[in-house]
Formats: sequence, C-alpha cells, structure tokens
Amino acid sequence: MTTDTPPITLDDVRDAAARLKGVAHRTPVLRSRTLDERVGAEVFLKCENFQRVGAFKFRGAYNAASRLDPGQLARGIAAYSSGNHAQAVALAARELGTTAVIVMPEDAPPSKREATLGYGAEIVTYDRYTGDRVAIGEALAAERGLALIPPYEHPHVMAGQGTAALELLEEVGELDQLVVPVGGGGLIAGSATVVKSLRPHARVIGVEPEAGDDTKRSLEAGRRVSVPVPRTIADGQALRTPGELTFSVNRRLVDGIALVGDDEIRDAMRFAFERLKIVVEPSGATPLAALLTGRTGPLPRRVGVIVSGGNVDVARFAELCANGR
Repeated sequence: MTTDTPPITLDDVRDAAARLKGVAHRTPVLRSRTLDERVGAEVFLKCENFQRVGAFKFRGAYNAASRLDPGQLARGIAAYSSGNHAQAVALAARELGTTAVIVMPEDAPPSKREATLGYGAEIVTYDRYTGDRVAIGEALAAERGLALIPPYEHPHVMAGQGTAALELLEEVGELDQLVVPVGGGGLIAGSATVVKSLRPHARVIGVEPEAGDDTKRSLEAGRRVSVPVPRTIADGQALRTPGELTFSVNRRLVDGIALVGDDEIRDAMRFAFERLKIVVEPSGATPLAALLTGRTGPLPRRVGVIVSGGNVDVARFAELCANGR
C-alpha cells in the first residue's frame, strides 16, 4: 500500500545536507567532451564513487544514524545490505562511537565484505536466493535491541541520498534531465524530490539491469511488483521488489525507467575507465550505459548522471572489463 503524503520533502533533504556538511564528501562533477559528442548532450557526472565508503550510501546511513537518541546509539545499529549500505552503516557507527551488525548475502563481493569488517562491523551472512534479509535483519535487531537502518526504506536514508542531487544542482545550475541508478529506490526518490522541487521541468529517469526490472514493472502496473531474484553483475541492484516508501515517491515523480544488459554495463565501465579515468562498479555504471546505448531516448541539452559507486576490487574489475572483448 502506498500513501499520498510524501515521506520526504526538499526541506528534509536540505536538513540532511546541513547534517552531512563536513562529514560526507562533496563529490566532484566530471565532464567529458568525448561523452558529450557520443550522446549529443552536455553531460554532468556526479561521481559518488569518490564518496566515503566509495558510494552514495554513506549520505543516507549517516543522516539516519546521527539522529538516534544517545541510549539507542549506545546499544548499536543493525542493517542488511549487499555491500555498499553495509559499509556505510559500519562507518557511520564508527564515526558516532557505536557498533554495527550487518546482514550480508554469502555471495557479496569480497571487497565489500572486507571493507565492512574493516570499519569494525560484525557480519551475519545469509543465502540471497532462499533467505529473507528483511526478516533476518528485523529479528536480529529485536533480539539484540539494535536500531535497524534499512538501505532505502527509511525517510532519513532517502533524504540523505537526495543530497547528491542537491549538490549537483547547486554546482551546475539548470538540468533538463537527471539519470539515476535504481535498486530499492532510495537514491532516485531523494533525487526526484530535489529535482522536481527545484527544476520542475526536468525529467527524472531511472536505470535498472534487464534482469531486475521490478521498478519498471511496478511503475507500469501502478503497484509494487516482484520479480525473481535478479542474476546480474549489478549486485547493488539485484532486488526483487521496490520499497513501499520509495515507490510512493517514485510513482509520482519518476518519469521513466530504462533497462540495460550486463554487456552494456561492462562497456560503460570500460568507457569510464578509459575516457574518464575513473573506476565505477557495475551498479554505478548503469546510467552511463543507458546514455551510451540510447536507452533513455533522445537527450535534452543538459543531462545530469549520478554515478552511484565504485566499489569493485581489482580482480573483479579486470574480469568484467575484459569480458566480451
């Protein structure tokens, strides 16, 4: 069930931005003449692969964790994540002087698992194809008295994620379109809240892997739709169903969803490395893949892209970029 009352507003995102000032990085916006010529537009890449923990997730995790009361903060935090939110909650907990327990799939990328442990968190694993991470996380939090911070289904998380789009607009001014990767929907919900408030004419386009098109199907159906657990290299977008809160925002504010295949994601990762000199993980490369393949349709003059993360280890990056050549 969805609600007609927006779970977040532009003021919530601005409040999150004030809370994150001096804690989260204000990430760079990159340009590429080659990219502009390839796609026929002025493209502005908001590079969250340079964010703390290597992904936008730190914004939402810290915004939510920093609002816990001292007693709850002392008891600790729980979360469930395939990797980036895990690292974000682990680092937020460390910054705030508390502990974190993270539920992660057994097949989470080793680099993300190791980074999460490196930030001091405890990891509890599960099988993503047979287990229910939400149920596991909720049971764990209840058993240990921990505050559960989900990866997207939380107003403070959504507002925190929206600060990336807010910074992008502050830096580049007018945009005609924003292209954002979609997993559970928190990043695009926060981003769309900002864009539709400050640039009402601008379109907001989400990008999903072809194997995990739950948000596209849900928007077309007008209700949340589930798909089989996606098998895709974009592990950060391998979800079955959009969040309830996120979908309540996205069904009103998102203008469309584009789909890209794994080979197209690999091509985008190679392009980012060779032309932009940046390392982008598969989920972070999906918006760039959509632009390079024309999946978003004819582009307007000024297009923003949120490159959501760069957490991929050397061996995996080399394997993905070499595949298909």
